[in-house]
Amino acid sequence: MLRKTWLKLSVSFAIGSAIAPILLPPPQNSESISTLAAAPLTSAEQPVTLIPLAGPLADRNSEVSGLAWYGESLVMLPQYPQRLSDSLFVLSKSEILSFLNGQTAGPLVPRPVAFDDGNIGETIAGFEGYEAIAFVGNQAFLTIEAETANGAMGYLVKGQLDPELSQLTLDITQQATIAPQSNSENKSEETLLIKDNQPVTVYEVNGAQVNASPVAHVFSSNLLPQPTVPFPAIEYRITDATELDARDRFWAINYFYPGDTDLLPNRDPLAIRYGRGETHRQHSAVERLVEFEYGQDQITLTQTAPIQLKIGAEGRNWEGIARLDTQGFLLMTDKFPETILGYVAMP
Repeated sequence: MLRKTWLKLSVSFAIGSAIAPILLPPPQNSESISTLAAAPLTSAEQPVTLIPLAGPLADRNSEVSGLAWYGESLVMLPQYPQRLSDSLFVLSKSEILSFLNGQTAGPLVPRPVAFDDGNIGETIAGFEGYEAIAFVGNQAFLTIEAETANGAMGYLVKGQLDPELSQLTLDITQQATIAPQSNSENKSEETLLIKDNQPVTVYEVNGAQVNASPVAHVFSSNLLPQPTVPFPAIEYRITDATELDARDRFWAINYFYPGDTDLLPNRDPLAIRYGRGETHRQHSAVERLVEFEYGQDQITLTQTAPIQLKIGAEGRNWEGIARLDTQGFLLMTDKFPETILGYVAMP
């Protein structure tokens, strides 16, 4: 997750700036250049409809790091729940749909859910908060990031959510440790999936230059490691994912912050194949949603074109995603540039 390293790029994003925007470098070999020439010059982009929020979660320091549905309630996971009176937050689907349909006016006020993690942060060296959340019935699974001398370690923990959404309680006696897959700082298991009622974690960076053999880690419901599953090479960061659908497909946030120069590839195969949207050609950031399929023995990219988001005056560090029925997606940022809940329609 992006934290202290964030720097606002006024050159690229300042409204009304006369300075030319920074562009991604062109492909570095003849193969990618010829392929790029055959790709569309521009690709359609989807706007983000903002859903205004009020209450404690609206503060940018809440640092939302993940989204997941629990029934008809959207659960919003702060990176540091202890900063918010040890709370997670929820909004009902009906509230969200009423706003999007113009039946009610905003802002929406997410309601707190008590979170008892047994002070697990005091027992994990280098604890840097929670990164993702997913549910199997009342059982919750969460990932944790910790910065150590050996790199950013990932942890998988589980707990129980009260059916009335009054409290989520972690079982601190069970946890799994997940070693990093690269030398990148502050990168760990950023995404959680549920496949056959088992938690599956996805590493944050899987680009060809930074992660030679990316895999997803599979665990039993008791957090016992199972055989890993190959994950496709994809540039930039994967920061969260939706639930699997009936075809075992899911969408993930694929984001690039221009300050992450170590993640800048020589070539971006998705941009080469599908082209870049108008605002993506004007900015160096990448904000897109990418579809994957969880097959029998591997996770692969589908043939569906990425959904590129229209980039505004400031880059948005998208950290949470959830489907909104078949209509589109709900997205949330962390603190950069502020706490944003947005809706993106399916093209």
